Amino acid sequence: MKPSKTDLALGKYLPRFTESGIVPFSYKLDGVAYNGIPAEFSPKAETRKIDANIIFSVITGRTPAGLELRAECKEYIDYPVTEWVMSMTNTDSANSAVITGWQAEAEFPLTPFNEEAPEPRDGKNNAKLLHGNGDNVTDQGYSWFVDALCPEPLCIAPSGDGTSCNGAFPYMRLILDGYDVNIAVGWTGTWQLTASESGGTVKIAASQKRFNTYLEPGETVRTPLLVLQTASDCRERGTDLRSAGCDQDAARNLWRSWYIDHVLPRQDGRPLQPKLVLHTFMIDGLPEFCGVTEENQLKAIQTYIDRRLKPDIWWIDAGWYPCNNNWPTGTGNWFPNPDHFPDGMHKVGEICKANGIDLLLWFEPERVYRNTELWNDHPEYLIFGAPEDDNALLFLGDPAARRWITDRVDNVIKEAGVNVYRQDFNFAPASYWARGEADNRQGIHENLHIQGYYAFWDELLRRNPGLWIDSCSSGGRRNDIETMKRAVPLHYTDIGYGHHPTKQKQHRQMFEWIPYFRAHNMSWDRPDGTYGGNMPVDEFAYQNALTPSVTSMIEWNDPEERFEIGRAFHPIWRKAAEIMLRADYYPLTETNASPADWYAMQFYDPERRDGFVQVIRNIAVEDGRTTLFGFVPEENLHRIYRFYDPVSNQVWTMSGENFRSGGFEETLPKRSGRIWFYCVL
Repeated sequence: MKPSKTDLALGKYLPRFTESGIVPFSYKLDGVAYNGIPAEFSPKAETRKIDANIIFSVITGRTPAGLELRAECKEYIDYPVTEWVMSMTNTDSANSAVITGWQAEAEFPLTPFNEEAPEPRDGKNNAKLLHGNGDNVTDQGYSWFVDALCPEPLCIAPSGDGTSCNGAFPYMRLILDGYDVNIAVGWTGTWQLTASESGGTVKIAASQKRFNTYLEPGETVRTPLLVLQTASDCRERGTDLRSAGCDQDAARNLWRSWYIDHVLPRQDGRPLQPKLVLHTFMIDGLPEFCGVTEENQLKAIQTYIDRRLKPDIWWIDAGWYPCNNNWPTGTGNWFPNPDHFPDGMHKVGEICKANGIDLLLWFEPERVYRNTELWNDHPEYLIFGAPEDDNALLFLGDPAARRWITDRVDNVIKEAGVNVYRQDFNFAPASYWARGEADNRQGIHENLHIQGYYAFWDELLRRNPGLWIDSCSSGGRRNDIETMKRAVPLHYTDIGYGHHPTKQKQHRQMFEWIPYFRAHNMSWDRPDGTYGGNMPVDEFAYQNALTPSVTSMIEWNDPEERFEIGRAFHPIWRKAAEIMLRADYYPLTETNASPADWYAMQFYDPERRDGFVQVIRNIAVEDGRTTLFGFVPEENLHRIYRFYDPVSNQVWTMSGENFRSGGFEETLPKRSGRIWFYCVL
């Protein structure tokens, strides 16, 4: 969805660069409160165009004691979006003032353009905040809530374990009278956002939750990135679906479009394309990927190619390094297991390159296990826990530690021919960051470490043109916008790979906020309707893994009938995935993670006037017939929609008016799904 004139006009309410001293941040220095960069700090500004669609402004100032302030603003011309971040550097030879209360801020009118408020959405003129609990590694994750705002600030923050998406999702939406504001917080640690409404004004503020510190000479700290996007209320645009009591189609799809255009990482200059992933999970009966060898990897890759199921990505996960067949105990040994790869991993990379396959390799550099190479040789790079703790944290805030791990990982990437660097983080760093911090140094380790984490990835990308990054943190616990500017979440959760209703609920939120992700085509449902155990791959497993990237669990040595299922469905998946990455998204049913519910979604590309509808009857749905109310824009109401089922080859037509009003009726047996591709004639 491209922004309308109204969407762009609403952008005037976003915090933008206007004058040198006016930046949307507040803070205290030794208890003295400041807003922006006041005249006494001699503010200066420089503005330039990064490209045709982005204006970049840098505003600097300097305190008399040598604390250098720097605020950066990106203003997007093609979308109503701004981004702000601020840093402070101590350029003096003595410790700086203590910095507290440092936050990015924004204000929005409840009703736009000073007009009389429209009819309230729920009977009263108040703002609401749509927010979620992120991936908390339970089946209750990816849940969403709507809270009315009041003068008392509402505080949203993750759990405090040091990851950015556990307990709170750093993507939210202000629901105002006549327009919405999408919000993203970019901080891969513990952030917080407060929101309040009083006197017709809505105020938000974002910050690192735990921050009260002076700076030693030469140190730099920064705030979370705050990304804001306005979108008009599109209740007139033609869908009967309501989410959280209001229509958010425009806000959802404006965000998706901006994300795909400006955030989604590129591969060789192109937006990422759909990716089919294959691997040898638990080969030879060993856990995870502890059993991978040069011989069995070359054999498996060639077998998939010969059986006409060639992957886009060949995935090697945890266990390829020395670990005694217990993958967590080897984190810190970042070199191939010499017993399995006596000549390194280059032959695996070579067969992948020769066949146009991206090689993905897993790392977990920040968690260092006892008696590994890094633990024994460089304890000075680590933050240790209690004496009995077998794990330590590699402190990326230490430039020497960061250089060491960058060089080591870069060497492996180059030797093996890695195309996709996968970083996991099965660890809660908050307690390690807090160790040894004095009262007036609270949050310094977290701030320096997170900056080092960004710098580490940026350097890997700089050294390896064409490399792209997959972010994981025991699933989707580090998917904030700063991380997503550098990566995609090919593994967005550790929960529910084969529990179809749970996946549907997760996918509903990922499609809205982080539109490139991956699912497994696993099934855990038994014939009696209960869930438990892993079932063979079938079409229903593929139906529930309809995402831009998919991992097929068809093993390289599976029987031919299973390969036939994959060869039949992969072209259908790929066509749908290609549409997902250019079209707008419309959920057509609620997603409550219940096997007794239908699940349906629609994608529509207004430029090409095509898309698809998917409908799934879960295993416990009693009524075999459902009626769908499709999204139909006003200009298509009297046009004809042509639908095509790629499985049955059935073709039929219907008017847009009928599609919108519930003319799409589907009858399915239990545990089945259907995809209808369509175009507007």
